[in-house]
Amino acid sequence: MDLSLFLDNLWNARMSLLAGFGNTLLISLVAVILGSGLGVLVGLALSYGNLATRFVLRVYTDFLRGTPVFVLILACFYVLSVVGVDLSAFQAGVLALTLFCSSHVGEIIRGALAAIPKGQTEAAKSIGLTFGQTFASVLLPQALRQILPTWVNTATEIVKASTLLSIIGVVELLLATQQVISRTYLSLEFYFFAGFVYWLLNFLIEQAGRAVERRVSIPQ
Repeated sequence: MDLSLFLDNLWNARMSLLAGFGNTLLISLVAVILGSGLGVLVGLALSYGNLATRFVLRVYTDFLRGTPVFVLILACFYVLSVVGVDLSAFQAGVLALTLFCSSHVGEIIRGALAAIPKGQTEAAKSIGLTFGQTFASVLLPQALRQILPTWVNTATEIVKASTLLSIIGVVELLLATQQVISRTYLSLEFYFFAGFVYWLLNFLIEQAGRAVERRVSIPQ
């Protein structure tokens, strides 16, 4: 491997790679934020909704969790256009990752809430707290401590799944790397570089998650 040749081509391609990396960050961030917000609502409905609501959302979560992200992306981009919903490749990709994230977060929230003793909810009712106040002050803080490690894993999975958006033409880091390789023919070097960037990004997410976990943990 000619390191000087690789570094020279890397410098020349820096703007396109930075643009691809920026898209990867934006896609992942939006999908994780929207997916987590929707997932919280799904988890609450699975835990406290009526029978019909729980049934519908159980089908929703099981279907999405059991469907490959690749298929979700193609469905959001091609199937929705057939029924008259025209989304750009970027929008379709973000939608697919958001739905995927929400199904996992919803199940995480449901499991965390189920692990909290029911007596705590009953005690909150007995002192006059509304459900919203009970959730915000009693249930959510305890659930967060339980879900943080799994939620961080979900966030890293979304970052890795963002590479699949290249199949519908979203120029994220992987597709930007492939475009550079098509011009330079330095496939091994640039794929290794892209892999290192993805690893570094997920490593930083994991470290941030551990820092938050230590901050909210109950002292022994």
